[in-house]
Amino acid sequence: MDRKGGLTVGEVAQRSGIAVSAIHFYERKGLISSSRNSANHRRYSATVLRKIAIIQVAQRAGVPLREIAEAMSFLPPEEKVTVDHWEQLSSNWASELDDRIARLQRLRKLMDGCIGCGCLSLNTCKLLNPDDEIGANGPGPRFLEEDAPETLDF
Repeated sequence: MDRKGGLTVGEVAQRSGIAVSAIHFYERKGLISSSRNSANHRRYSATVLRKIAIIQVAQRAGVPLREIAEAMSFLPPEEKVTVDHWEQLSSNWASELDDRIARLQRLRKLMDGCIGCGCLSLNTCKLLNPDDEIGANGPGPRFLEEDAPETLDF
């Protein structure tokens, strides 16, 4: 279906498995691009299919669209995404994903402790920050931050 003039938005949707509205959304966010034909219809290069696949993988990993757009900004607009490109993208996201995994593991550990004791006491529950121990480390919920005190181990 990859005609000389490029793929229609419907063809991209069919081949990528995402909705037309998602394709338009990705384009508005600067993640993909199209050209216009003489009838002013959008046409997409077949290279957009691999970019959409990368966007979907990154989103499933929890990478925000803004960060996906920043990371993909070095990709040539009409060139095929290569293995080298993917290695660069994935290595950029690796440390962020490692950090997210560590935060989620801390959350799971704290939740298990709270569920395990069952007290839900505002005075003694470590999950609710007794005596505002963590307040010195900054505003907001700090239990998931890397600077949370180690004394919260269960």
